Amino acid sequence: MTTARFFLPSGKCVPGIDVAQMRAVDRSMIEDFHIELPQMMENAGRNLADLTQSLFLPRSATVLVGPGGNGGGGLVAARHLHNRGIDVTVTVASRSVSSVTAHQLDIVERLGIEVREEPTPADVVIDSLIGYGLSGDPSGRFAELINWANATSTPVLALDTPSGLDLTAGAAARPCVQAVATMTLALPKVGLARVVNAGALYLADISVPPSLFVAMGLEVPVIFKSGSVVAVRDG
Repeated sequence: MTTARFFLPSGKCVPGIDVAQMRAVDRSMIEDFHIELPQMMENAGRNLADLTQSLFLPRSATVLVGPGGNGGGGLVAARHLHNRGIDVTVTVASRSVSSVTAHQLDIVERLGIEVREEPTPADVVIDSLIGYGLSGDPSGRFAELINWANATSTPVLALDTPSGLDLTAGAAARPCVQAVATMTLALPKVGLARVVNAGALYLADISVPPSLFVAMGLEVPVIFKSGSVVAVRDG
């Protein structure tokens, strides 16, 4: 069990978790509480859209999308930003995507949001390429899009983790997104502590029941009493 700690603006301590623990959270949400992946994805993406607006006040956004749940959250954010009058374009790293992410991509296309082969400059770039399932160095199209994001002067907001960062060890792969801010989910990941790549760190609610954390032996305070996204710092 990890001993990494993070702190809320109130000073209350929030435990960090590793990748294996986050997988256990996701599994218990689905199996024990019937809070399914689309619901978690919707919560993550809506919160990501809210944070994007509050931090950057963008008129335009480019969303880099991976094939898994992380990419699905980015697509939800794209939809919400589009609905709020922001000019959004999407670039998908692979058309071979999970079924849940494919559903979100279908919605985006039905809304008329432009899905481009190549990303375009915008006021903000949202990185939803690779989540906690990172395995080895990003390659191929993933590496190309990460390098594009790092080469642009546009600020990058990462969902859950900067793509290419090991969320347990905190080691940056080559390449790894250099984010100005990261919105991680449920609880902070230990690999985000003292990592320059992540930028400012925020924590978002995906509706994890407190009893789930209790069952895992984690002492977690009430985090989202004042809102569904909060700033956190590592200790």
